[in-house]
Order: sequence, then C-alpha cells, then structure tokens
Amino acid sequence: MKSLSNKGLHILLTLETESEALLLDSKGFLKHTQAILEAKEVEIVGVTEHVFENNSFTSAVCLKESHLCIHTWPEFKQLTFDVFLCNYLQDNTEKVEKIADEIIEYFKAKIIQKHNIYR
Repeated sequence: MKSLSNKGLHILLTLETESEALLLDSKGFLKHTQAILEAKEVEIVGVTEHVFENNSFTSAVCLKESHLCIHTWPEFKQLTFDVFLCNYLQDNTEKVEKIADEIIEYFKAKIIQKHNIYR
C-alpha cells in the first residue's frame, strides 16, 4: 500500500443547533462564509446552492484549494458541513480547523460527529 503524503486536512461535521432560523438562511450562511474565507485569504472560484421547499438548503463553495459544502435539516435541527483545503503551496491545516470552528460558532452548534481525514 502506498503511503499518504500531506495533501491536506478534510473535516466532516454533523452538527445540532437550536437556531432553526440559521438552518433556513442560505444567503446569510454564504455571506458569513465568504467573510470567513476572505479573512483567511482563501479564494472562492464558484458557488452553487439549492433551497428546498421547506427552506432547508444545500450549498457548495468551490475553492481554489478545494471546497466546502453544507446540507441543512431543520426538521432534525441538524446540518452536515465539510471543508477541505489542499496543501498546495503551504500547509492549510490550521485554516481548515479555524473554518470548521467558526462554522460551529456561527450555528451555535453542538458537535454530533467530527472526522478529521488527512489526505
């Protein structure tokens, strides 16, 4: 088996929140996320989203260094979120950890599951 190089950290989260309004606010989430990424000098190359009939949403933000995605389930008071930044010219591990922490804080969420995958 070939050993893994340090291509980057991929964090996968399942979160629970009492803030249903945030689980229904795709525009607010994207605005907040853009501010987080801008502060960390992470370049967005594309954004796509879908808002469902109950106003839950799925969003994917394509980054120069990889991506982040969110799926919300207000009926369960939960969301899933993942973020991956490749270590192309620098080690982005700390940025990935801070982005995940800031999303947890934004949703005032409790962590149900967290997986750190080193690619």
